[in-house]
Amino acid sequence: MTNITANIEKFAEDSPNKAAIIMKDEALNYKEWNTLLCKTANWLNSLSFGNKTAGFLLPNGVPFLQLFTGAAMAGWTAVPFDLKWKAEELNERIRISSPSIVVTVKEYYDQVSSMHPFVLLWEDALKEIGGQIPVFHIDSERNKPFYMGFTSGTTGRAKAFIRSHKSWAASFKVNEHDFKMNETEHILIPGALLHSHFLYGAVSTLCTGGTVYLLDKFNAGQALLYIEEQPITSIYTVPTMVSAILKEKRIIEKPLKIISSGAKWDETSKQEIRKMFPKLSMIEFYGASELSYITFHREERKADSVGRPCHGVEIEIRGTKGEKLFPNEIGKIYVRSGLIFDGYLLNDAIHTIQDQDGWATVDDMGYVDEQGYLFISGREKNMILYGAINIFPEEIEKVISLHPAIEEAAVIGMEDPYWGQIAVAIIKGKTNALELKRLCKKHLASYKIPRKWIFTEEMPYTAGGKIARSQLKESIERKVTSH
Repeated sequence: MTNITANIEKFAEDSPNKAAIIMKDEALNYKEWNTLLCKTANWLNSLSFGNKTAGFLLPNGVPFLQLFTGAAMAGWTAVPFDLKWKAEELNERIRISSPSIVVTVKEYYDQVSSMHPFVLLWEDALKEIGGQIPVFHIDSERNKPFYMGFTSGTTGRAKAFIRSHKSWAASFKVNEHDFKMNETEHILIPGALLHSHFLYGAVSTLCTGGTVYLLDKFNAGQALLYIEEQPITSIYTVPTMVSAILKEKRIIEKPLKIISSGAKWDETSKQEIRKMFPKLSMIEFYGASELSYITFHREERKADSVGRPCHGVEIEIRGTKGEKLFPNEIGKIYVRSGLIFDGYLLNDAIHTIQDQDGWATVDDMGYVDEQGYLFISGREKNMILYGAINIFPEEIEKVISLHPAIEEAAVIGMEDPYWGQIAVAIIKGKTNALELKRLCKKHLASYKIPRKWIFTEEMPYTAGGKIARSQLKESIERKVTSH
């Protein structure tokens, strides 16, 4: 199977009445879902465009999944756009992705129509789709690009990344092999499909025969209602959603599997969620937009580790000269697997990040112990060179964030004539430097404690919602030099 949708027709034939998608006001079985996808694929291929790229600006719901998965079936590339982007951000991403067509709803039509020559309302597209035949022959032998997303890192500048079918097909094997998931799953997707964690969760379930329960937007109470009233077996989530769910103060005595990114979920929250779901099993994974799954752990884990390599994934730690390092030596993390994306779209060409042997890195730093567990130190570009010592801001930020009054914390390196660089903490929260220094002294070596503390009302963010470190550093440096 190269095309990820190749098995959906079989599910429709074998289990036509099995639920595929369930929402509050809508439900589709596999026969209906397959028919929708075939008609959507036929409609896309009826359009006379050489460039088979479809952009869409749609809310969570069946239309979003229908266009994305239908495009995959048709051999097109789907480009989801975020409803929360400002006009300038949206315009930039439409320019970068250069879709042949953009599909949206009435609320956004006027705005988008000024940015692209061919914008279609979903209602009009649906009429055209309805007139197509309900059968489609999938070209399953060719590994075409099917998904274009955007990542902005810490700079705020958007970059488009491209994925082909085989990378997600390989990821499906991780679900099966490491997460022990199959066609009997009932998966709750509580977050925005725009984010690849939730989009992958929904589409992988539908391409492997499970049932997806979809919220139109995240609501902790509604998520718990689904878990209590529906046969939910698993939920894709992120740590901030877990925090919101914990505030509901409930105990639910039914088996549940949580699938979350492992890098940011603190131990206290994990202990609390176990009390809420006594029959809980947790799967945490470490990955990247470019690399997909890298490591995972289920119940067994080492403190601060992000687990061992996923099925089909190899890891190497390399030094500054590219040499392979021994266990427990910190270096740059390299990954080789069939899950890696095609590359970034630059000047209408796809630029891979893989070397000639298939290894790739996103410049995360860390080490592997003797048992093969991976530990993350931080990002190479964030690293602070204090004298001859490497300091990783992420480690300090994690400690500072233990303080209950901290909303957000960022640590950056600033030039220093004696040390080369010193750690400077930028804090959003109602506390003071003395309290935070005391906290750091409990958990960190003295050289890791920030030398300067700056308090702010607002942090700059990238389009992806991360703190824009480069922008933050520039603004702090300007303030320092102007005084």
